[in-house]
Amino acid sequence: MSQNKYMYEALKLANKAQEINEVPVGCVIVDIKGEIIASGFNTNIRDLDPTAHAEVNAIREACIKLNNERLVGCDLYITLEPCIMCAAVISRAKIRRLYYGADDLIYGAVNGNINFFQSKNCNHIPEIYDGISRNECENLINNFFKDKR
Repeated sequence: MSQNKYMYEALKLANKAQEINEVPVGCVIVDIKGEIIASGFNTNIRDLDPTAHAEVNAIREACIKLNNERLVGCDLYITLEPCIMCAAVISRAKIRRLYYGADDLIYGAVNGNINFFQSKNCNHIPEIYDGISRNECENLINNFFKDKR
């Protein structure tokens, strides 16, 4: 599968989040063989859990599936630039590559106000690729908030 196909799967999950009135963010984790091993979408409101971001939900699922707290060799595809909490979890899980779609200029911790991966506190830096299916990801998140305002 190409990067855009993995992001397409993440976008389908973001739409599931939107269907339950969550911020539409979706994530998939791909193993070294190129298989999707875990997925997640935002469930903060539904679960009454501020940590239930798409990335965290997917990482939890992948760790259980692999029976390991580290996801060495795995790639993460997320529709929105990770926040600082998610960037820290990505680093702690030792994700190999991070692919994301839309920039988050407010809460983003990669290219936004903070670059967590350039922090001296960051012990693992994934390869980072941004702008994957950017237009689709931006349209989804922008339309969600436009409808809320």
